[in-house]
Amino acid sequence: MCIDFYFMKIALKEAFIAFYKNEIPIGAVITYQNIVIAKSHNLTETLCDITAHAEMLVLNLASNYLKKKYIKKCTLYVTLEPCVMCAGALFWSQIGRVVCGASNPSKRGFIYSGTKLHPQTEFVSGIMKNQCQALIQKFFFYKRIHKKKKKFI
Repeated sequence: MCIDFYFMKIALKEAFIAFYKNEIPIGAVITYQNIVIAKSHNLTETLCDITAHAEMLVLNLASNYLKKKYIKKCTLYVTLEPCVMCAGALFWSQIGRVVCGASNPSKRGFIYSGTKLHPQTEFVSGIMKNQCQALIQKFFFYKRIHKKKKKFI
C-alpha cells in the first residue's frame, strides 16, 4: 500500500503541472515492476485534442516503451477515476492494475456509466483521495471566479 502512495504522489505532481497550464488537473503514471515508465497529465487544451487525457497519453507512452499493445504487468496511477473513453482504452490494453485517487462525481466516470475494465484488471480507488479531489475542486473554483469577473468587465 505504501508503494501506491509513492506513485500517486508522482501522478499528483503531474496533475499540478496540468493545473498551472490551465488544463483540467489530472495526472497519470504507469509503472512496470515498480519503475515509472510513463507519466503525463491532461493536454487537451494545449494539443487541441479531445483524446489527450492523461490516461490516454501514458497508455501510448507505456506501450511504446514496452513495444507491446497489451500491458498486463503494468499499473496505472491516476488522480481521477477514468472517463468512459479512457476506461475503454484501459480495457483494450489489458492493464494489470488501475489505482485511482478521487472518484468522478460528474457522471462522466466509468463506474457511474457502468463501463467495465478488463476482467483481469485489479481496481483500487481512494489513494490520496482528498488531495486529488481538492486540486480538481480548486481548479473549477478558479474557473468559476474567472468567468464571473469577465461578466462584470
